[in-house]
Amino acid sequence: MTKIEKFELNDGTSLPVIGFGTVNIQGATGVNSVLTAIDAGYRLIDTSTNYMNEGMVGEAIRRSSVPREELMINSKLPGKAHEYDKAIKMIQESLYRIGIDSFDKYLIHWPLPKQDKYEEAWQALVDAQKFGLIKTIGVSNFLPEHLERIIEKTGVTPATNQIERHPYFNNNDLVKANKELGILTEAWSPFGREINDVLENETIVAIAKKYDKEPAQIILRWNLQNGVMPIVKASFFNHQKANLDVFDFELSKEDIQKIDSLDKGEEGRVEGQHPNEYEEFD
Repeated sequence: MTKIEKFELNDGTSLPVIGFGTVNIQGATGVNSVLTAIDAGYRLIDTSTNYMNEGMVGEAIRRSSVPREELMINSKLPGKAHEYDKAIKMIQESLYRIGIDSFDKYLIHWPLPKQDKYEEAWQALVDAQKFGLIKTIGVSNFLPEHLERIIEKTGVTPATNQIERHPYFNNNDLVKANKELGILTEAWSPFGREINDVLENETIVAIAKKYDKEPAQIILRWNLQNGVMPIVKASFFNHQKANLDVFDFELSKEDIQKIDSLDKGEEGRVEGQHPNEYEEFD
């Protein structure tokens, strides 16, 4: 089992520097994937109401030989529950589905500024933390203007902001803005998902050969050296294990710059999901 290093958060807690993502992982096969991930060394499991797999995550937790207190469970609030009362109840229902007393971390999944209820949703998370339902609160896909607004409104700064980040859309300006606010950046889709050829990019492949590593390991290391926590998904144990084998080397500044240069701006987003435009439909 690989021991994972940790990032310190602005609320005094800490997180493993790599988390295990569960999007599109469900049912019995999902339970097995989470169990093997825990065996490989992952200690933060990332789920969401929108993933429709919180029950699966709960089942894996119960079957695992690793004590609950050694695992960190993160879920996310869907857009249909941004109103205060709905948000509190949604958090409670998610806890019931997973079968735990409190979340180690919980995020607002999207700001949905056209609905303009994310301030209300953030207040619900702030209060849910006070109620003991959540230990660490954060957001996902929030831009600087969204962050500044909720901080000004509540006086509470999110501990993390989970955003799209991969070599074709490095989102470096938002990473910088998060850092200036004392917020840890988490990266969803660090490999660009299947519609992208990031892992086959000739620059990434060449750098991987230089360090005798896999392209995925290079991308994860690029994130870590930028102070970013990647959320990775892999169904098979060998890939899960390989994604944790990133602590025995460092990329040069030149190689980091080469990866940064692959950025395509807005065209690089995997599904064109701009936080000011994206709307959830469930």
